[in-house]
Amino acid sequence: MSAAVAPAPKASASSRRGLLVSIALGALVLAAIAFDTTVVKIGSEADVRKQVFSPDEFGAEQFPRIQSFVDERAVAAATLGPAVLEDKAAAAGQYGTASSTGAIMPIRLTGTVGEGKSGVYTLTVEGIPPEIRVRVQTGPAINGTDLRDAPGDIEFGNFKNQIEYQDAGSGINRAMKASVLDALDTKDLTGKTIDVVGVFRLINPKNWLITPTRMTVE
Repeated sequence: MSAAVAPAPKASASSRRGLLVSIALGALVLAAIAFDTTVVKIGSEADVRKQVFSPDEFGAEQFPRIQSFVDERAVAAATLGPAVLEDKAAAAGQYGTASSTGAIMPIRLTGTVGEGKSGVYTLTVEGIPPEIRVRVQTGPAINGTDLRDAPGDIEFGNFKNQIEYQDAGSGINRAMKASVLDALDTKDLTGKTIDVVGVFRLINPKNWLITPTRMTVE
C-alpha cells in the first residue's frame, strides 16, 4: 500500500507581499549605497593617502617663498642692531613680523665665525653694538619655528592640531637645511667669514640666534 503525499502548503497572499516588499527595500538600500560610494583610484588626488599631512612635502613647498620673503625684507645688522636696543617694540613694528612669542626679524650680515657648539656658532659682526651677542645655527639639528613664523601667514588654524603645526615648522627647517646648509662644510667654521641672510626671534634685543635662509662661506 502506497502512502499519500500531502501537497505543500501555498504561501498566503500577505506572505508573498511581505517577501516582495523586503526584496524591494533591500534593492533600494543597495542602490543608495552604490549611489553614495565613490571609486578612488590608488595614487589619485582623491586617494585618502594624499590627505595625510606630510611635513617634508609642506616644507619643500613653503621654503622657497619664505626664502624670497626674507630676501626682500632683510635689514642690515648695522641698521637693526641700534634700532632694537633703542626701542624694541618700534623696531619690531618697522622691520619684523608679529608673533605671539616675539617678532621675527629678517636680517643680513657678514661676520667672522667664533666658537661653536652643536652647530651653533658665535659671530663677530662689524657695525653692531658690542653688547649684542650674535649666533647662527647650522645643524645638524635646526631648532625653532622662526622660519615658519617669518611670513606671518602660516597659522595654527591651517592645521588639524598643534602637532601638525609644530611638524610644519620642522619640515620647513629640514627643507632649508637641504637647500642651504647641506652643501656647506659646517663642521668647523671657526675663523672663517660668512655671509648670512636669515631671521631671528626678537625676545632679548641683546641675544640673536639666527636661522639662515641663505649662507655662503668666504
